[in-house]
Amino acid sequence: MTNMQAVGFTKSLPISDPNSLQEFQIERPVATGHDLLIRVSAVSVNPVDVLQRANTGYDESTPRILGFDGVGTVTAVGDAVSLFQVGERVYYSGEVTRPGSDAEYELVDERIVALAPKTLDDADAAAIPLTGLTAWEALFEILGIDPADRAGNRRRTILLINGAGGAGSMAVQLAHWAGLHVIASASRPETSAWVTKLGADEVVNHRHNLINEVRARGHQNVNYIFDLHSVDRHWDEMTELIAPAGRMVSITRAKTPLALSPLKDKRASFGWELVFSKALYHTPDLISQHEILTKIARLLDQGELVPTTTKVLTPLTVANLKAAHEAVESGRMIGKVVVANQ
Repeated sequence: MTNMQAVGFTKSLPISDPNSLQEFQIERPVATGHDLLIRVSAVSVNPVDVLQRANTGYDESTPRILGFDGVGTVTAVGDAVSLFQVGERVYYSGEVTRPGSDAEYELVDERIVALAPKTLDDADAAAIPLTGLTAWEALFEILGIDPADRAGNRRRTILLINGAGGAGSMAVQLAHWAGLHVIASASRPETSAWVTKLGADEVVNHRHNLINEVRARGHQNVNYIFDLHSVDRHWDEMTELIAPAGRMVSITRAKTPLALSPLKDKRASFGWELVFSKALYHTPDLISQHEILTKIARLLDQGELVPTTTKVLTPLTVANLKAAHEAVESGRMIGKVVVANQ
């Protein structure tokens, strides 16, 4: 048995607690089937890391290893692997039901992995997978936007509620790349400047009434809405602003039942996006995440998209992961925070 170092927790605790994250010696996993064994070089911390650590009530003797974004080198492959070889540099967003990337090594299904962007260093590459997949699936799968129809998309408007976070930063860029007229919300001068830099055509403030904000800029309705802030808080605004036959999507969890009736007369639709769903249910299109990450890597290498990293901590230690969790919990993060080994 070969051990490895990993950072995790055995009990859900506030990040200020000394035991909220700890270092553990655990058994190094072995690649079988479609799995790759990846030596991790860098990870990023997302809101889901915070939720999994602090809000699940976990209290077990077996440590829970977090980390849903990673970049690293393939060191071994399972007997069913066909997409990758040992030695290749890859990036990925892992699975919510498996030990994560906050470790020396991680097992990841090859169908949710892609070759890392060649022009990005490990820190910038680690910031992309979860948010890139989230934005791509929400825009081009749930909302049904055709990124190849740029001429048609120029006549359509999308409202992105909270465009300066991790997923929002990718959604602004991808919506702009697809040709849409992008209205992104931001609540501070620095976040407004960030989304404008990434390609937003107009900026509104989600701390104000979004109906008034959007209509003051000459838009009675919008064709698409992507909520990345709070579906509970913005639901009434969303159902009022969506155009007839428009489509809406959210990545935030509703704490109260949503009233769908206002969408009926408009023949509008609403859907959820969860980046982990395909792996969680082993859907037939699981390999689509490999394909999406490959497309995103190509766009990054071509300069069509830019990295969203705004904070890098080195090396990959308990202290730095705690600092990254604190940054995400502050609610004032712009872009992504990454913890890298170099």
